[in-house]
Amino acid sequence: MGDIRVGIGGWTYEPWRGTFYPEGTRQKDELAYAGGHLTAIEINATYYGSQKPASFANWAAAVPDGFKFAVKASRFCTNRRVLAEAGESVQRFANQGIAELGDRLGPILWQFAATKQFDAGDMAAFIALLPDKVGGLPLRHAFEVRHESFCDPAFAVLMNKANAAIVFADHPEYPCIDEATADFSYARLMKTVEDQPLGYTGAALDGWADRARQWAKGGDAFVFFISGAKVRAPAAARALIERLGG
Repeated sequence: MGDIRVGIGGWTYEPWRGTFYPEGTRQKDELAYAGGHLTAIEINATYYGSQKPASFANWAAAVPDGFKFAVKASRFCTNRRVLAEAGESVQRFANQGIAELGDRLGPILWQFAATKQFDAGDMAAFIALLPDKVGGLPLRHAFEVRHESFCDPAFAVLMNKANAAIVFADHPEYPCIDEATADFSYARLMKTVEDQPLGYTGAALDGWADRARQWAKGGDAFVFFISGAKVRAPAAARALIERLGG
C-alpha cells in the first residue's frame, strides 16, 4: 500500500486569500500554511521558465517532512512538433536545481497540448531522453496527454515499459485514460464548481477517496485538484484528506 498525497496547483492565488489562507497571512508565509494543511503541491512556475536552485531549497524548507512537490516540466520540452528533438530542453529543465527539493521531490509532470497527437516512434524517442535520476535522486515521470489519439493501447505499452504514469484526468473535454502503467499513480481532478463549497459534492468526494485508496494499492498516489473553479481547490483537497483520515 502506497502513500496518498493530496494537493493543489501552485500556492499563490489571490482568491485563496481569506478563503483558504486566513486574513492577514503574509504572502511569504502562504506556502508554509499550505504545507501544513495539504500533503502535496504541483509547482507550476517551472512550466513557464527555469527557477533558481535557492528557490527550490527555500520551498523545501517551508514544508513539513513527508510533503511532496510535483514539478511541472518546461513547456519548451513538450510543446514542440518533434519531441525527439527536446533533449537539450529536457536537460536544462532537469538540471535547473530541482534536486534541491531533496526528499520533498515528487513526480515530474510532463503536460502535452490538446493538439499533440500520439506518434509511437516520436514518443518512444522522447521517453528515452528523460533522466532516471537528478542529483542522486530517483525521478518518477507522469504524462498528461490531452488528445484522444493517446487512447491507443500502444501508448500504454510504452508507458508501462518506462514505468511512467499516465495522468488520470477528470476533465470536461480531455480523454480520461484510466490505465495503471507505473508503480505510482497521478490524478488531476479538474471539475470543481463554485456553487459547491467543497468544489465537488460530498458523494463525489467520497468516490474520489475510494478511488485514491484503490490507486494506492499499486503504490504512491498523487491527487491534485486543478482548474475548474480554482477558488474551491484547497477546500476540495482538505475535504479529501479528511476522508482519507488525515
